[in-house]
Amino acid sequence: MRRRARRSAQPLDAHGAIFDLEVPVCRNIKTLFNFEPPATDEEIQASALQFVRKLSGFTKPSKANEVAFDLAVEQVTEAARTLIRSLVTVAQPRDREAVKAKAMAEAAKRFPKQ
Repeated sequence: MRRRARRSAQPLDAHGAIFDLEVPVCRNIKTLFNFEPPATDEEIQASALQFVRKLSGFTKPSKANEVAFDLAVEQVTEAARTLIRSLVTVAQPRDREAVKAKAMAEAAKRFPKQ
């Protein structure tokens, strides 16, 4: 009878390499359209940065990739800004505080304090 190889207790990335949980990872990109007050340029830039980080797999690029990374962030920021300003809806704008409170309540259910 063959025994299964024991899995490492350490988390693995998509390529099977062990990674450190202390390294900051990309958080989810949040919806920025149809909020009152509207998304700021800083929020749009931050979401573009998260998007490029997710696509590239880098939280901070090497010197060799820094120019390409920064250019991608700039281009995605501009595309996102154009998109958000161009979209139209008949729905009422969402209240940021209400959305935040709902997310906090859901997180509290999923991750109860011990």
